[in-house]
Amino acid sequence: MKDSKKTFDPNQVQEDFPILNQSVRGKRLVYLDSAGSAQKPAQVINAVSEVYEQEYANVHRGLHYLSEQASSRYENARSKVASFINAEKDHEVIFTKGTTEAINLVANSYGRDNVKPGDEIVITHAEHHSNIIPWQLLRDQVGCELKVVPVDDDGGITIEDFKRVVTDRTKIVAFCHVSNVLGTVLPVKEINSLAHAHGAITVIDGAQGIVHMPIDVQDLDVDFYAFGGHKLYGPSGIGVLYGKEKILELMSPYQGGGGMINTVSFEKTTWADLPDKFEAGTPPIAQAIGLGEAIDYINSYGIKVIGDHELDVLNYAMQKLASIEGLKLIGTAPGKVSVISFTMDCAHPHDIATIIDQNGVAVRAGHHCAQPLMERFDLPSTARASLGLYNTREDIDLLAESLEKVQEIFK
Repeated sequence: MKDSKKTFDPNQVQEDFPILNQSVRGKRLVYLDSAGSAQKPAQVINAVSEVYEQEYANVHRGLHYLSEQASSRYENARSKVASFINAEKDHEVIFTKGTTEAINLVANSYGRDNVKPGDEIVITHAEHHSNIIPWQLLRDQVGCELKVVPVDDDGGITIEDFKRVVTDRTKIVAFCHVSNVLGTVLPVKEINSLAHAHGAITVIDGAQGIVHMPIDVQDLDVDFYAFGGHKLYGPSGIGVLYGKEKILELMSPYQGGGGMINTVSFEKTTWADLPDKFEAGTPPIAQAIGLGEAIDYINSYGIKVIGDHELDVLNYAMQKLASIEGLKLIGTAPGKVSVISFTMDCAHPHDIATIIDQNGVAVRAGHHCAQPLMERFDLPSTARASLGLYNTREDIDLLAESLEKVQEIFK
């Protein structure tokens, strides 16, 4: 981790991202879809290119120079991740191909080993499909019960909501740190304490949380924390599962193949130590190194500084959009971060996104891989503007101007 901090200037930050220095349909690009996938700074792009140009080889398998270099940088990336989330040990960081695979790893390995008929798995109504379907599959395989914590009308989910659902039969409590639709921040530490008091373990979908606030997995006392690189200004195809060492040690491997073994015979195979036990096959080498560079980039400013800037832009955006006639904000719980879902009474979200794209403004429209949450609010879809460290109040002004054009067209 780099200790020195640069002065955070959002206009200068935009210069760090090559893709933002372009026009779209003759307009300045205003990228407001970072919750879908964030853009990449030049140092991440350059690092990935450098791997392939100068030091690419498979890791942990060769004694030659290139393999040694690639292995060193790959494991250095793991150390950067561990430091970034304050994991106690580097080998508690398992590289996956994304948040989805990380959650599936827990469901298939820990879940199959420990969840039995009659047990309960608790999730929330705000979950992304990637934190619903793996638990449904496990439920159907082992015969457990899947229970759902409700969402309030403003998009809030409180510890009291969890207390009404979690019981001594609960084995796993799986929930998002931040809702990808509502921006709601869940009380992670309190939920962990509640789950542990009932003998359950926790699995946190941190895909949206890791980007906007400091994460200390030891202080939060999480059992598993999953996130992907592509929302953290790193490459796609790389993700992280943090797990407590004592739990990972007892879990069966998720996949079998090269790299995750100690010895192999036709009669018996023994497993490699952590983290290799859960990293079968050739890993995403360049992507992991790129993720490490993304963490260096974030650390150069400080995640709290970035979060404070995003909160300023968010509060400005919430006020600006709330003043637009016919626009309804979906998700207004106190303490939310960097995601703004909304509808307009004059136009379908898909039409909204298409029209404002003509003005260079990129937002997401759809169910955002959260169909049960859409049903909860009796909506087929929403438009969603989501913020990154490169967004400014000026971006929000352009968004608001574009939405007013939507009104003009449809009214």
